[in-house]
Amino acid sequence: MGVLDFFRKAASPLSRRGGLARGADDDLFDDEFQRKLDYLAMVSRRVFTGAMRAERRTKKTGSGVEFADHRDYTAGDDFRYLDWHAYQRFDRLLIRLYEEEEDLSIYFILDTSSSMAFGDGEKLKQAKRLSAALAYVGLANLDRIAIVTATDEISGRMQPTRGKARIFRIFRFLKDVKAEGHTDLGEAMKTFVAQHKRRGLAVLLTDLYDPAGFERGINVLRYNKFEPFVIHIVDKAEGKPDLRGDVRVYDCETGEEREVTVTAKVLERYGAAFDEYLDEAKRFCTARQVSYFRADVNVPFDELILRVFRRGGFLR
Repeated sequence: MGVLDFFRKAASPLSRRGGLARGADDDLFDDEFQRKLDYLAMVSRRVFTGAMRAERRTKKTGSGVEFADHRDYTAGDDFRYLDWHAYQRFDRLLIRLYEEEEDLSIYFILDTSSSMAFGDGEKLKQAKRLSAALAYVGLANLDRIAIVTATDEISGRMQPTRGKARIFRIFRFLKDVKAEGHTDLGEAMKTFVAQHKRRGLAVLLTDLYDPAGFERGINVLRYNKFEPFVIHIVDKAEGKPDLRGDVRVYDCETGEEREVTVTAKVLERYGAAFDEYLDEAKRFCTARQVSYFRADVNVPFDELILRVFRRGGFLR
């Protein structure tokens, strides 16, 4: 089995046994974090206005305030919606139709498999920060926000909520989230779409280490009429493991082990496989018009959120 094959099969990069850490999140959403959220919400309001706001809403024909079209009058229709000007011009009874806005449902799907806590646990922490920040922006714009955690199943769920004050409920939910279990996004997303009949934006925060292939989970969302937005949580240090000589490496999710002689050439091939895997994920999403954003754990969360705004992916 080549280096790339092993990389794709494993749920985590190479490491010596014992490299899994789970840090406390007591200070993850401190006062400074909350001040940054207010700034991000203010910036988002400058983008999320006018026609752009309407584009992020689900429209259906109803009795709202924006005119959409006409249809012929049928017995039992409400006379208040007859277009008398059209009757004078065309001698036909026509009913005015309007577009009715529905709240946008935004689902944050957080990968909580063991690979997300690998090393110092920064991938999971960054995913939590980004979830909270984007959720706050959604709450500030009166969207309906829900959070679920996923491994090879849906392991946790915060019911949909609205309003900025609900951010503290989100903080409490995310603080309790731990990373453990195996990754199978395809199976987890099948459960997700079965449990959520109200379609909307599905923000998937994950390192995409899925032995069965990350493509399956994304496709399940696409085929079931959700709008996927992939935030790829990346720790570039994983592409350059500090290993030399004869070592025993393992998969942190399955426990599978292998003895490997690590040389400079092996590390070079491994680094190239790591970079190719990242590029493969981006190419897959781009080819299918799925919004994709790579989130480096070493970049401050607020800077990443501003990059999302500049690209227009989350608020377009």
